[in-house]
Amino acid sequence: MYSKTLYAGWADMDFNAHMANVAYLNKAADVRQMYLAENGFPVTEFARLGIGPVVQRDEVEYFREVRLQEQIVVTYALAGQAPDGSRFLLRHEIFRADGALAARVTSAGGWLDLRARKLIAPPPALLAAMESLGRTADFVALPSSIKGKG
Repeated sequence: MYSKTLYAGWADMDFNAHMANVAYLNKAADVRQMYLAENGFPVTEFARLGIGPVVQRDEVEYFREVRLQEQIVVTYALAGQAPDGSRFLLRHEIFRADGALAARVTSAGGWLDLRARKLIAPPPALLAAMESLGRTADFVALPSSIKGKG
């Protein structure tokens, strides 16, 4: 399972002195981008290809508080995907240093052609990078976003 160790910083805190809901989404997005960059798809490659990931829905479940300067481990796994890779369901779990599950972020999205402004199947190398992610136990097959591919 892909994971990164991060920290809850000052800008991640909310009024109640624990990690804010938007900070969980930002940490998940950071880890996704780290994974893509490490697997041949830095931001410059996406710009060259004229495509990018787009999130259509996020769900955050909270279990334990994370406080300022706490170390966290953010995991990244594939919870669902269309056979052509045009749609995906991503799962991040955020663990505190004591091993307690703090939150789970599940994001649904796809690959956006930045010129045509529509979902597309990713190029083969990007599909391979996504398929090399670990899969969750509840992984589901999703329908394609390409018309006629169901």
